[in-house]
Amino acid sequence: MAKTINQRMTVNIEGDFVVFLLGMRINRLWKMHKWIPVAKAMPKMLIELSQKPESGFLGFQMFGGIPPVIVQYWRTFEQLEAYAKDSEGQHYPAWKSFNTKIRSNGDVGIWHETYKVRAGEYECIYNNMPKYGLGKVGELVPAVGKKEYAAQRIVASMYTTGS
Repeated sequence: MAKTINQRMTVNIEGDFVVFLLGMRINRLWKMHKWIPVAKAMPKMLIELSQKPESGFLGFQMFGGIPPVIVQYWRTFEQLEAYAKDSEGQHYPAWKSFNTKIRSNGDVGIWHETYKVRAGEYECIYNNMPKYGLGKVGELVPAVGKKEYAAQRIVASMYTTGS
């Protein structure tokens, strides 16, 4: 189990970034031959991206459930889109396979949401937690002083970078 940080922490992240939420929904459990390949594709993509910091991929957090929801953090939308369209990467062939074998037949659903976050227009808090979520990709700092409350963190982050 990951080591917890037993104090209130918040995150500084320099510049704009992108939050990309994605997941799948198994609509017909008995059609394992349809949804298992979809489920197996994502870990390969996460491994590939984790080994390519130049891609703009900052990291991810997986949230439990069957199937899980994955939150990815990217430097820019353009870098996220470039990865999605890269025919040499893991995503493009998986996307093409999905659209050939499943498309809109209802067996398994896929979804994603993309959010562009401008510098300073976010806030977060972690207490008695390991590095988690945005805290895995940004700089964790104590949530004290001008960063003690949510409203202060939003305002403080709009006017400071780094620490």
